Amino acid sequence: MRHGAASRLRRDLIALAVIAAVYLAATTLVTNSYYQLIMTLVPIWAVFGVSWNILSGYGGQLSFGHASFFGIGAYVVTLALVYWNLTPWLGIPLGMGVAAVAAVLIGLPTFRLRGHYFALSMLAYPLAILYFLQYLGFQEMSLPMHKEHPVAFLEFTEPRWYTLVGMALLAASLVVAAIVENSRFGLALLAIRQNELAAEAAGINARLWKMRALVVSGMIAAAAGGFYACVLLVVTPDSVFGMLVSAQAVVVTLFGGVASIWGPVIGAAILVPLAESLNAELGNYLPGIQGVVYGVAIIAIILAAPDGLFWTVRDRLFKPRLATPLPERLPPPAAIPHAAAGTPLLKVEGLSRSFGGLRAVADVTFEVRSGEILGIIGPNGAGKTTLFNLLNGVLPPNGGVATLDGQVMSGRKVHQVCRMGVGRTFQVVRSFPRLPLLDNVIVGAYGAGMNDAEAIAAAAHALRRVGMEDLAGVAAGQLTNKQLRLMELARALAGNPRLLLLDETLAGLGREECDDVLNVLERLRGEGMTVVIIEHTMHAMMRIADRFVVLDHGRVLATGLPRAVVEDRTVIEAYLGKKWLAKQDA
Repeated sequence: MRHGAASRLRRDLIALAVIAAVYLAATTLVTNSYYQLIMTLVPIWAVFGVSWNILSGYGGQLSFGHASFFGIGAYVVTLALVYWNLTPWLGIPLGMGVAAVAAVLIGLPTFRLRGHYFALSMLAYPLAILYFLQYLGFQEMSLPMHKEHPVAFLEFTEPRWYTLVGMALLAASLVVAAIVENSRFGLALLAIRQNELAAEAAGINARLWKMRALVVSGMIAAAAGGFYACVLLVVTPDSVFGMLVSAQAVVVTLFGGVASIWGPVIGAAILVPLAESLNAELGNYLPGIQGVVYGVAIIAIILAAPDGLFWTVRDRLFKPRLATPLPERLPPPAAIPHAAAGTPLLKVEGLSRSFGGLRAVADVTFEVRSGEILGIIGPNGAGKTTLFNLLNGVLPPNGGVATLDGQVMSGRKVHQVCRMGVGRTFQVVRSFPRLPLLDNVIVGAYGAGMNDAEAIAAAAHALRRVGMEDLAGVAAGQLTNKQLRLMELARALAGNPRLLLLDETLAGLGREECDDVLNVLERLRGEGMTVVIIEHTMHAMMRIADRFVVLDHGRVLATGLPRAVVEDRTVIEAYLGKKWLAKQDA
């Protein structure tokens, strides 16, 4: 569990118990059968929203086709009851299992896509299933009634029992969502949503976590669909696989607030009764009034409260609480054994990368010795960041090889390189803005494969190493540029790396701020850390670097001790300029 999860879970469970008790008490006051049906539909659509929220709210993978799983649950329950006389009490779990298999089959090809391509491809699945069922002749199916032992087949003469079952299903889904939110599962998804490349660089296997989210999400959606079929007693492809079904999950969650367990509940509690009541009153005069309600709701919420009602109300009425303070007595994690000082740790041999006719990196060869700080300098466009991208797996090389302590690292995936003991920061800071500083750093520890206790200890130790332990509860979006740079460094350190790749860590900093960061780097060197740093601030590089590698047009122009390199005529002409050398001599 994440740091401080116990108190958050306790608070959410108490709130859930109170809300469920109030809602069930309210059902006793409703006598109209149609409004009683609405009371049952609210938790069903809330459950469906919770399922969508796990994948798209926490994970950021926008799905316009979540009706695939809702409909699978509905049809599995219906077909199992019609053909096998299988009670829905078992049919719903069966539908969840089928949905889990479908999630894997859908995710394997679809997670190769990103952004709007992923969203649109998800839309194709429920439409394909809808037409396939119509082709098979399952246009309309009725659930058979059982006069003997109706409760055994989830049939009740008193409609309030359906509401009770619906609330139980909602409570179970919210408990699952709360556990996800407060575990490394939820933290990984939030990190992927806010900055997928940073999450992968911290060691998170983004594709694996997204697949897990899709499976859990699909199973919850199938449970909602299976119970929906039992409530309505008639199932058609359009009613469970249609466009409006997927839209309802999206709208109720966006309206209430994504990435919160309460968002789908708030959205369903407001929009479902409104849409269904207007449909009952005006449906004969305005067919499709439900779609109008959801359309107006999404436009209104985007204009008035883009984060959703939950986050908007919370941020305006309640002062955000800081995370639980850092633990005081947790011992630092065991250090990974470093190679003996002075022995080669990183070897790069003939590394190359082309983009069409442009050779961004061309036959680059150098080595980094354990315990040293190697500075990589060169003009803009020289291929420095591309070189880092080749080293930590963002890009595959066209040729050459890079090895870390004898193990090949080039050509591996980003999270695999991180697990080898390579930490990285970026030219433009990649933070998780809505997460507290501590959680930003814990992501790096989780990515290294640590358990919860080890991750918290590693993150706390990393924050102390960079001097930011007092800001552990502050959201990353509220930090200054220097603090963000140190946060990124702490996140890389939390994974207990053997090698750090720092890409312009001093960019945008003033002189005093640069000195603060350089002091941290000098302490790390004193601890035996090996660092490769890209930087344009030459006075800082002259102070911190043991050796230089100069790149120009993707090739190595010079290597050697800092003073010798900056006095090299070819380096002066290509990068530094004669005025810089004259200024140093003066």
